[in-house]
Amino acid sequence: MTFTEKLKKALRLFADFIQFGVFTFGGGWSIIAQMQRRYVEKEKRLTPEELLDLTSLGRSLPGTMVGNVAMLYGYRECGVLGGVACIFGIALPPLVILSIITVCYSAFRDNEWVAAAMSGVRAAVVPIIFSAAVGLLKGTFKFPPCVAVFVITLVLYLAFGLSCVYLVIIGAVCGLIISEIYERRGKSERK
Repeated sequence: MTFTEKLKKALRLFADFIQFGVFTFGGGWSIIAQMQRRYVEKEKRLTPEELLDLTSLGRSLPGTMVGNVAMLYGYRECGVLGGVACIFGIALPPLVILSIITVCYSAFRDNEWVAAAMSGVRAAVVPIIFSAAVGLLKGTFKFPPCVAVFVITLVLYLAFGLSCVYLVIIGAVCGLIISEIYERRGKSERK
């Protein structure tokens, strides 16, 4: 890919991620829902598994999940230039909006209309985040035992408050073991 092609692709990614940043309320998970809608369902540039991998890796790395996912996706598409374009695209709208709100904070702080609007926004965010979670779960478990790993790690997190670091390690180890078992089964069935 020539530099000109990379630049054009990076500018398109920048525009995509600006759009995500402007029309996303509810944080990283709603951006993942938008990425799923655009890149998985509409453009078919990612599979659900690849988006889940990007999300899992982005969530596991230090920093914000959305920034990490943006960088990873941009890098996947056209290298460092794409990653930087996605980061700036996703960060620019909230930066502008927060700057405006900060300047006008005293006018917004006690306004009952703004408080009522924010209550509505919070209520609308829940189904957006839920749809992102459901979308990530669809077809992401390559092997049936992965569902059990999901349930076990969910229980460990919700009931016992186990650190996400340990959950990722448990998931990785279980994934390696399950993949190895299925790979050996596949080899023995082919013989």
